[in-house]
Amino acid sequence: MKTALILAAVAMAAQPAFAQPAFAQAPGAPQPPPAQAAGPFAIPMSRPTPPGPSEPLPAPKRFTAKRTIAVKGQKVAYTSIAGETYLYNRAGDPIGSLFSFTYLRDGPPDPTRPVMFVFNGGPGSSSLWLHMGVVGPRRVVLDREVNPSNTPPFGVADNPYSVLDVADLVFIDPVGTGWSRVVGKGTTADFWGVDEDADTVAQFIELWLTEHGRWGSPKFVMGESYGSIRAAVLPRALMGGPLYVGLMRGITLNGVVLLGTTLGARGASGEAGGTEMRQALQLPALADTAWYHQRIDRQGRSLEAFHQEVLAFAQGDYAEALKRDRAGQLPPAERDAVATRLAGYTGLPTEIWAKSLRLSDAEFSRRLLADQGLQVGVYDSRYTLPLAGSGNDPVGDDPAMGRYVPGFVAAFHQMAADDLKIRMERPYGAIVWKDLLPAWNWNRTGVPPGQSFATDLTVAMRRNQTMRVLVASGYYDLATHTAPAEYEVQQAGLPADRIMLRRYASGHMLYLGDTAEAFAEDVRTLIRAASR
Repeated sequence: MKTALILAAVAMAAQPAFAQPAFAQAPGAPQPPPAQAAGPFAIPMSRPTPPGPSEPLPAPKRFTAKRTIAVKGQKVAYTSIAGETYLYNRAGDPIGSLFSFTYLRDGPPDPTRPVMFVFNGGPGSSSLWLHMGVVGPRRVVLDREVNPSNTPPFGVADNPYSVLDVADLVFIDPVGTGWSRVVGKGTTADFWGVDEDADTVAQFIELWLTEHGRWGSPKFVMGESYGSIRAAVLPRALMGGPLYVGLMRGITLNGVVLLGTTLGARGASGEAGGTEMRQALQLPALADTAWYHQRIDRQGRSLEAFHQEVLAFAQGDYAEALKRDRAGQLPPAERDAVATRLAGYTGLPTEIWAKSLRLSDAEFSRRLLADQGLQVGVYDSRYTLPLAGSGNDPVGDDPAMGRYVPGFVAAFHQMAADDLKIRMERPYGAIVWKDLLPAWNWNRTGVPPGQSFATDLTVAMRRNQTMRVLVASGYYDLATHTAPAEYEVQQAGLPADRIMLRRYASGHMLYLGDTAEAFAEDVRTLIRAASR
């Protein structure tokens, strides 16, 4: 009965499209636009493309190699396949070329072996950070993992923490990043948006599963930073439906891994007092940073114990004080008391906090070690650079990103050329902001305004009663704080028995600084538990 109702609704929604004049138009007369379908199933199936045939495209480039690494004392032989996959609109026209890196463990074919699809964030970032930092079979070698030199020589070595022992790996560079690009009848608008991005990445996964005969494999996705949003939205695009993407792919996931998690709705305050709560939840990361640099009295408290103490204050007295302060109802004596506690947790003078009871991450990064002439990193607050001489670029001059990016990029190019034998005629876009970021479409389809991206995960976990989620955060990440990420997960009501919340003594790239092994073990735990 339900099927009949759906088909009837589809037929009714599509009826206007068939109500065309029964007579022919005069030659050369302008053609009327096609009538648009109405009703709940009337969603655009693809963006309009120019008329006429597509230019023939060359065969997609593929580069194959074989190597062996040791993971946890065990030899793992694997085949790498790097190359292009064409993406198509609903009319079958090619619109994009997505470049990916596949690592398949050698051995007898096993169609039930787990596979994990991995991507970074931005939007506008390639996957090289997770590729070369913790998950892939090869890893960047820096002279130090905290405050390394950012000038050559850099190195590449086998990655003993790779999870290739328990799952095949596919690293995805969304269109506009890496070597992925728009082709044929495509436009950037087909790819550059929350829903557009999820739909096209889902199409790639669908094509990959068919090419490699892996429809029966346990499936996982891992996303870092904006990639956590992509990973949260992907289950909906992979399943599909009449109200989202307009087709049924029918692909479910066994697990999702989120790093540097940011799931709050863009520019939305949400529930009453939500703005103040999110402001208050910035405090634990500032305090953790002060703890690391010994700007506060540790009193024998471990990092985790201190974090929990500050978190309790942030969620309670601090959030309430911010609400009352905004309403002009906070007495001066209570205001001074809150400012004193903020100073005690962050190592900054009380008078700095007394101004507004608020402090941005960027201002905190400049003030914490100002008496030493140093600035701490936003992407990893363990890193420092001199305050003087900064060009104030939020990435290039960040003490963390400015230090480890050159090593990662150099290691990737060395690995791509020497190990994977890749030869491409155009540059690789490690992170691309120009054009892409300003054009990104944040409007959602079929989602109430202001809905958290964590709610997408809640919907997916309702549909899939066994799917598990690992939310991983770094204490010293001032870009995507751990406390707001965990708050969004809790507010969305994700099933607690299928959620793993993990914090690591690291920053935004939480696998730097002797934490890669611990993170990799948590990923293995998720894969094994969710693949049973």
